[in-house]
Amino acid sequence: MQHDLLNDALVTLRHADQQGRSHVELAPSSHLVGEVLRIFREHQYIEEFTFVPSGRGGAYDVKLSRRINSCGVIKPRIAVKSPNLERYEARFLPAQDFGILLLSTNQGVMAHSKARELKIGGKLLAYVY
Repeated sequence: MQHDLLNDALVTLRHADQQGRSHVELAPSSHLVGEVLRIFREHQYIEEFTFVPSGRGGAYDVKLSRRINSCGVIKPRIAVKSPNLERYEARFLPAQDFGILLLSTNQGVMAHSKARELKIGGKLLAYVY
């Protein structure tokens, strides 16, 4: 039984990238997993992904670019205001301007740099570097 689809997807991505695979399938999936993959693609952590529908939630077929050092979810989901983002960058990322934090905001899932530009906060979902 799976309880956290996002955690399962990120662990599968990290392990496949460490093993040197070029493709990985993430199943079952959710819209949140799709949004996280979209941000990973924008920041070149993965090359491409496609949704493959099935009767059981569907799956994402992901083409890896071998750039993921580490990624994971942040539990519990911490509510963060825009001025406090820098503190959580130092906590979860290894260096300044290296990697991204993903936030769930009222304007959708986005990277911490975009949230800082828009001066909005949200709940921390995940990190990747």
